[in-house]
Formats: sequence, structure tokens, C-alpha cells
Amino acid sequence: MPSFIRKIKINARYVKNGGEVRAVLEDDYHHFRVRMLFNNHTITAIDGVSPRIPFISCPQAASELQKLKGLNIPTTAHNIINMTDVSLHCTHLLDLTGLALSTVAKGLTSRIYEIDIPRHEAQKTQAHLVRDNMFHLSWSIENKTFITAPTTYNGLSIGKGFAKWALKNLSNDEAEAALVLRRCAIISLGRLKNLDAIKHAKPTGVCYAQQPSRAAESTRIKGSTLDFSYRPEQLCQDDLAWLNFEVLT
Repeated sequence: MPSFIRKIKINARYVKNGGEVRAVLEDDYHHFRVRMLFNNHTITAIDGVSPRIPFISCPQAASELQKLKGLNIPTTAHNIINMTDVSLHCTHLLDLTGLALSTVAKGLTSRIYEIDIPRHEAQKTQAHLVRDNMFHLSWSIENKTFITAPTTYNGLSIGKGFAKWALKNLSNDEAEAALVLRRCAIISLGRLKNLDAIKHAKPTGVCYAQQPSRAAESTRIKGSTLDFSYRPEQLCQDDLAWLNFEVLT
């Protein structure tokens, strides 16, 4: 069964009182990179790149990241939503930034997330996440949005209210993973649609491309959706030299 697959890879290197972190996210619909420099727990430089995006205006959202420059590194990935106006950013680029900063806050040199969500059959699927080849999280999802297993998550919706519940009831590490999987569970529903039939972004106001002021001009990039169901190892392959600090930018 074809799957929605996402991979997130983060590498950090440290020097006295500071360092650099690089992060990449790639899935069927997106490919983003974020690079940040930090010193004394403060973001000193940041930039984002969008090699593959669904809407023509998405790359312009990277400029919004500059508003994070000079701010303190958050202790958890989700805390980034308290540092800026989320609706003005690219959702996935900002998520990636939060995860990169969380990696630095933990003092880690690397982090990898791998997510696999098969196409829904009879409105059911099994969502899987692996972090650093050690931590595993799997959900049974029914009616597209309701988690029925494992017991800890039974009865929860992946919609509004999930983040608040996760941050209150789970450890910081599991909450981070759960929020990554939840994002992917929502995005995976795009596999049920003909995305190339969409003319432009919807004016929902939830992200940069979907701001009412630019949604009609945020035209869909046809052919930008790929399928990694049977070649997940190819995700982020074009980013390896950059991630390993072998190239400057």
C-alpha cells in the first residue's frame, strides 16, 4: 500500500558557548532546509531554503525566520510557537526550526525522525514513527482523525486540542515525537486527493501561503508531489553533504 513518508535529519556542531545546527525535512510534498548559528543560547543567524514546495509563494516564507534572530533557544520544539506569529510562517519550515533548536537545547549532535503512514483504507491506517533508530511510536487511526490505539492515546483526535493534551500528559521527549507524528497524520490525508487539481492555496490564514492577501496568487506547483513509498532511503539523500557541514550553504 502506498504510504506518506517523511524524514527529518538534524546535525549540530558545537564550539565554545555556541555552534551551528542544520536540519532538513523531506516528504512527498515538501523539501526544506534550515541553518542556524547560536551563541550563549541565543540565535545569532538563521536562514531557510525550499528546494521543493507545493505552492509558488512558499519560499518567500523563509524571510519570516529572521524574526527569530536574537531570541533565546527554546527548551522544547513546541515552544517556538510562543516566539512568533505562527500564521505568518511556513508551517513545515517552522516545525523544522523548532526541532533543530530542541536538538541544540538537549546538547545532541544528531537527530533523525522517520515517519510512515500508509494510505487510508476504509478510513483506517496505522501511523509509525521511529526516532534515532531507538524510540518507536505507532498509532491506529480510524475515521481519518481518531486514534484508537495504543491505550495512552485512545479516543484522541489528531485535530485541535491534541498539542495541549500531549504537552500536559506526556514527557517532553514523547510529546515532541507525538507532535511530529500528529503533523504527518494530518498531512498524509493529502494522499486521498488529486493535489495537482488544486489551483491555488486556500485563504485559511493558517500559514504564509494561505494568508487571504496572497492565497489566490499562491498557485499550485503541479508535479511537485513525489512518491517515496518504495524508496524511502532516497529521502534527504541530496542533503547529506550539506548536513555534514561539507559545504558552506
